[in-house]
Amino acid sequence: MTALENELPVSLDDARAVEAFLLREARLLDDERWDDWLASLSEAIHYWMPGIENRRREDRSGPYRLEHMAFFDDGLRDLQRRVARFKQPSAWAENPATRNVHLISNIEVYAGDDEGEFIAFSCFLNMRSRGLDESHQLVGRREDVLRQEADGLKLLKRKILIPNAMLLCKNINTFL
Repeated sequence: MTALENELPVSLDDARAVEAFLLREARLLDDERWDDWLASLSEAIHYWMPGIENRRREDRSGPYRLEHMAFFDDGLRDLQRRVARFKQPSAWAENPATRNVHLISNIEVYAGDDEGEFIAFSCFLNMRSRGLDESHQLVGRREDVLRQEADGLKLLKRKILIPNAMLLCKNINTFL
C-alpha cells in the first residue's frame, strides 16, 4: 500500500462512515474492549509497523521495506494471541493496567482499488500512562484499507509509520 496516484473521492456518507469507524476503533482500544476491536478486523487483516531506517535522500530504497525489521507484521491470529495475552492474570506487566488515549486526526478517505474498499490516511497520537509517573507518547501516520464485508466495514490492512528510527519507550504494548 502506498500513497495514491489517483486520489478518487468518495461520497460524504462513505467518508463519514470510515471516519466514524476509525474514531470508534480508538475508543474501543482505550476502553480495552479487545473482543469488539478484533471483531472490527477482517479475517485477512495485515497489521504492519515497519522499522524506520535513516537514509540519505539520494538513497531511493526509502526508509522502510517489507523484508526489513518490523515492530508489527501481524495477521488476525497474531493479534488474537496478543489480546489473549493481555487478558491473562499472568500478564503482570499490565497490572495495574496501562491507561491509553488514542487521538486520531487528519483523516482523508479515498476509493480503494476494489468495489467496497476505502483507503484512509490518518495521523495518530497514542498516550500511555502507567503507575504514578510513567508516561509515553507514540505519534505517527497510518495508511489503512477498509472493506465493506457481509457484517459491516472491516479493517483489511494497516500500515503504521512512526517518525522515529529508534523506539523511545521501553515497550510497545498497545495497538495503534
